[in-house]
Amino acid sequence: MRQHFLFLASKYFQTEKSQKLMQPGSNSHFSSMATKVYIAYYSMYGHVEKLAEEIKKGASSVEGVEAKLWQVPETLPEEVLAKMSAPPKSDVPIISPQDLAEADGLVFGFPTRFGMMAAQFKAFLDATGGLWRTQQLAGKPAGIFYSTGSQGGGQETTPLTAITQLVHHGMIFVPIGYTFGAGMFEMEQVKGGTPYGAGTYAGDGSRQPTDLELQQAFHQGKYIATITKKLKGSA
Repeated sequence: MRQHFLFLASKYFQTEKSQKLMQPGSNSHFSSMATKVYIAYYSMYGHVEKLAEEIKKGASSVEGVEAKLWQVPETLPEEVLAKMSAPPKSDVPIISPQDLAEADGLVFGFPTRFGMMAAQFKAFLDATGGLWRTQQLAGKPAGIFYSTGSQGGGQETTPLTAITQLVHHGMIFVPIGYTFGAGMFEMEQVKGGTPYGAGTYAGDGSRQPTDLELQQAFHQGKYIATITKKLKGSA
């Protein structure tokens, strides 16, 4: 009799807990049902970080999407960063390779170094061998954004060479193409970004992303979030 009572009580509390989790506004329900878009980036002087913030805003503007910013670990010692006049890092959390597996969609951002992604981001991707072995990133949509020092400094080669990282993981590269509309054809002002993704020019470090470049970053976030949501819904 006592065992029967305990069984019924257990079933009651399990049902009550499930109903609470499914209530509108429940954080547990939202977290499990939301489409998660992770924006992971490396930024030494803040240019890529500014683009990342706009991409997050764009992704978050899509209903049912939960966007989160992450930084990859720094590989240079503090004394070297000080000599390079790099400002302190923001309080955005540091990502680990395993965190990538939680996301439904990913957007990777980095500055260029001789036409390719910065070594800090490459080192982070080099640590994703375990995810590759288990194919945990296969099928996930992923985008790319970046910063270069000049107009001929890698606006296309940086994302182009980065695509190999996505391919080996089996991720689905999502470029913005020309979906940004008239902004893609701007000729009256210097503008970073290409059909590969949002971009900016850092120059000597004093130049900051323009309003148009930030608008393109917002668009990229909204665009990839929309596609990620569709893919998750059809799974």
